[in-house]
Amino acid sequence: MESPLAPLIKQLQRLPGIGPRSAERLAFVLLSWSRTDVQTFARTLVDTHQSIIYCETCFNICLTSPCTICCDPTRNPHSLCVVAYPQDIVALSKTNAYNGLFHVLGGLISPLDGVQPDMLRIQELLKRLDLGQFSEVILAISPTLEGDATALYLTDCLARFSNLSVTTLAFGLPVGAQLDYADPLTLQRSLEQRRQI
Repeated sequence: MESPLAPLIKQLQRLPGIGPRSAERLAFVLLSWSRTDVQTFARTLVDTHQSIIYCETCFNICLTSPCTICCDPTRNPHSLCVVAYPQDIVALSKTNAYNGLFHVLGGLISPLDGVQPDMLRIQELLKRLDLGQFSEVILAISPTLEGDATALYLTDCLARFSNLSVTTLAFGLPVGAQLDYADPLTLQRSLEQRRQI
């Protein structure tokens, strides 16, 4: 006999890091909430999903475009940090070690998953660099197989910019790690000790 919570458990398992047992626990927690709390939670989820847009400049998530990072006059306009996902910006921002601008690729090259370079925001990155305002590009890409493939592809694309310093995060991030799971101190050290590619 199927549990009456089975549809909810199935949906919760779609979240990253949530297996069957965790999903079941979360379902029972949600069941213990008042109807008002559940409705508030659901409304907040829907409202957030509907109000989030992507910045027309850097492709970070935001409520208005351009985003607050791109509009911040105190940020270094000559340094551009390239990340795969918006959550990587959140992780790097927690370090307080970087005060430049960002560019979100929207994923990583992964032929096995059908993700090709033209599906990422690489052309948009190159257009930003063509404007000539940047002197450094930091490739803050997770050191996974897909991340390495993406960084290698980007390095080839950026080779035509002779006056551009291209760096990557230094040691401190273990191979196979995701940026958004790394602790702020590790990310800070990786940023501070970045190396030339």
